[in-house]
Amino acid sequence: MDMTGNESIPMTGLFEPKVEGEIAFVLKKDLQGPSVTIEDVLAATDYVVPSLEVVDSRISNWKIKLTDTVADNASSGLFVLGKEHFSIKDVDLTKVEMCLYKNGELINKGTGLDVLGHPAACVAWLANKLYEYGVTLKANEVILSGALSAAVIAEAGDRFKAEFTNLGTVEASFS
Repeated sequence: MDMTGNESIPMTGLFEPKVEGEIAFVLKKDLQGPSVTIEDVLAATDYVVPSLEVVDSRISNWKIKLTDTVADNASSGLFVLGKEHFSIKDVDLTKVEMCLYKNGELINKGTGLDVLGHPAACVAWLANKLYEYGVTLKANEVILSGALSAAVIAEAGDRFKAEFTNLGTVEASFS
């Protein structure tokens, strides 16, 4: 669920949320497998934007196995997008560095290379996998590419900020 523009994310309805810094892709045209490449993803991308994904688990203490992850909807939860959009031509996504702050303290770092070697590789993988089920990624959809670093536990009162080189920042707080 897109929480962009919300002043604060309510903990109501969340179980054990964690926050990840990611690069989000917004498509300008459909992307359908079976042989989508990084180049295909870049050509189909309208823009990229910094994002925070809030993953959540209904499994106590995140002690999940693959079958739990499937039953738990892949731990998907919410996301928040940054305010600025960036052309795919203006940034080398493999060189993007991300710093994730929790309550003003640097918690972890990551780069675009940490996402399967290129964030667009994850989008290509998704398009190819979805093809097996007859599903196509559609124009205007937001696709989160995968975490640039480890997920961080979120609690009521926490404030997160992810700073991305050449992509700006994105922030979220929890209440």
